[in-house]
This record gives sequence, structure tokens and C-alpha cells, in this order.
Amino acid sequence: MQETNDFSPYRRHLKTKIMETAMKAFRTQGVRKVRMDDIAEELSISKRTVYEIFGTKEHLVYECVVKYKEDESSKLSELAAHCLNVMEILLIIYKRRIENTKRTNILFYLDLRRYSSVMQLLKERNEHNRELCQRFIKRGIEEGYFRSSLDHQLTSLIFDALGRYLMDNHLYERYSIEDIYHNLVFVSLRGMCTEKGLAELERIIG
Repeated sequence: MQETNDFSPYRRHLKTKIMETAMKAFRTQGVRKVRMDDIAEELSISKRTVYEIFGTKEHLVYECVVKYKEDESSKLSELAAHCLNVMEILLIIYKRRIENTKRTNILFYLDLRRYSSVMQLLKERNEHNRELCQRFIKRGIEEGYFRSSLDHQLTSLIFDALGRYLMDNHLYERYSIEDIYHNLVFVSLRGMCTEKGLAELERIIG
């Protein structure tokens, strides 16, 4: 992806402000409805300046998604560090997903598919997330919350397939994120849990 050659403090600050403004607009309105002119006008700068820093709208979208994913990953890691077990981490993830989904226009997710670089990025991050999921399941088994008979690799692939099915069939357009979690995610989790895990899961979603 294109990078600016001007690394002055002002330029770096401006780049950050453009990304923050753009991402807020993308998540609220969807990517297609937001023009580079709109972003420039919001910041009282020229459209040329935006293009000088990012080159294309796709590059801007890419940079915004990278930053959003990195920030969210850092926040979850920070919160998880204070958790005593995997079930507490599940609660944090659940709350964050609900909050983020409610604050994001569904068009944002749909519009991202128009950008090959962004889709490749999401594919790579998804592979990384599967590895994290496997480690999470292993930890849950060790802590006694998940059944020892679980195949952590297969289980992570199944959750990945469920996620892709949700996106490919646009289920999020017909059902709320709460309904999806309670009828799909939590149902699957119940099958993974030991009696100890079930008791904690019911407390979490209760």
C-alpha cells in the first residue's frame, strides 16, 4: 500500500485525524456513501491533501480497517489480562461484539467486499484469529470449562465456518446480534462446556 513520504509531526497528526474522521463516517453511513470530499470538508482541508496522504479511497479504507482491528485487538488483550478464566474473557468478547455491532451500519461490512486489499487483510487476520481460538479452547480445557474430548482445531474451523455463513447469507440483516449469539454461538458453546463451564456460561448470559 502507498505510504506518504512526509513524516512531519503535523502530517502524522493529520493522517490520524483523517483516519478517525473517515472511520467514524464509514461505520455510520457505510463506505460507498462517504466521499473523499466529505472527509476533507469535515476537517476543513482540501480533497487534494487527503489524496496526497492516502492516494486512493481504497488505501484510506485499508488503513482505517488496519487501525480499527489493531485498536480492538489491543483493547481486548488489555481487558483479558485482568480476567481470571476463559469464561470471563467470553463475557468481555460478547459485550464488545454487541456494542461494536450496534454502533456500526451493516452497509459498512457489505461495502468492504468491494476492496480486494481489505478482503485479503481480513482473510489473513481471520487465519490469525483461528490460531487464537485454538489456544483459547486449549486453555478452557485446561481450566476445566471445556470438555477434554474437544478437537481444538476442528472446533475453531467450525466457528469460522459459522461466521462466514452468517456473512454470506446476510443473517445480520434479519436478526439482531443478540439473537445470533443466543441461538447460534451460545448453543454451540453449551455443547463444548463441562458442567462447570455450563454453570458459568448460564451465569454470564443469564
